[in-house]
Amino acid sequence: MALLVVGSVGLDRVETPYGSTQEELGGAAVYFALAACHFAPVRLVGVVGQDFPADCMERLARQPIDLTGLHRAQGRTFRWHGTYAGRMNEARTLDVQMNVLGSCRPEVPATFADSGYVFLANAPPDSHIRALSQLDGPTFVMADTMNYYIENERDGLLDVLRRVDAMVLNDAEAIQLSGRPNLLAAARWVCDHGPTYCIVKKGEHGSLLRGPEGAFVLPGFPHETVVDPTGAGDSFAGGLMGYLASRPAVDLPALKLGLAYGTITASFAIEQFGPKGLEELTTQAIEERLAQFVASTHLFAR
Repeated sequence: MALLVVGSVGLDRVETPYGSTQEELGGAAVYFALAACHFAPVRLVGVVGQDFPADCMERLARQPIDLTGLHRAQGRTFRWHGTYAGRMNEARTLDVQMNVLGSCRPEVPATFADSGYVFLANAPPDSHIRALSQLDGPTFVMADTMNYYIENERDGLLDVLRRVDAMVLNDAEAIQLSGRPNLLAAARWVCDHGPTYCIVKKGEHGSLLRGPEGAFVLPGFPHETVVDPTGAGDSFAGGLMGYLASRPAVDLPALKLGLAYGTITASFAIEQFGPKGLEELTTQAIEERLAQFVASTHLFAR
């Protein structure tokens, strides 16, 4: 089925101990789409300004991503400036310029309304609800959020929870949203408030899935060097949703393997600055790394 992502497209400035980059292609929808398109064709809905570079548009157009829903508005493109240090498990945001992203709400093209799988990338809750209102009953919807909306738009976020099939958020956000003392209890709380599934991202420590069948825990891919963690969470969601969209149905086995594919795609994203690692990715490289990952998680040798 067709896979739709609604989210930010922007330009990033990033500094890590391994160097820096400026005016790099970024945004949640970009990382998601570039990860997901290795499994299924992707439809992207977002907005950029008149200053969005032609080479960035060409980089997206080279991939199996339908850009019909990428609107160019009057004004400047969304920009984010962040830095990483130490364990690099969390960015320190130095500057955010919302620009056209702050004034434009998503408009889903009529040709995208039949999308079966939908990812609502990190955005205001009313933006998520608006996007859902323009769709013709999707099969599976997953949404993301962040601490700002948990703190300042909680009622709207709870409304989103009641409308989606799965919620993905990081460990700190899960604790903050639920008020529960540990991740398993936090994931249960999220599921009790609407979604069938809750997926908690734990960075280098992997992920946790909670659903009707109980809990499933997956470690992270063992990495010694992380060049740029920007977009890792969205790349994880892209690999997961891309795999699900390639399957005949969403069930527990598909979700488990989807988590593994999400982990693998994210591991490629963090090896280079920006999304270049995802753009250069091949199916063979994904499958080879998945085999390494599976071998590293076996408790007993066969």
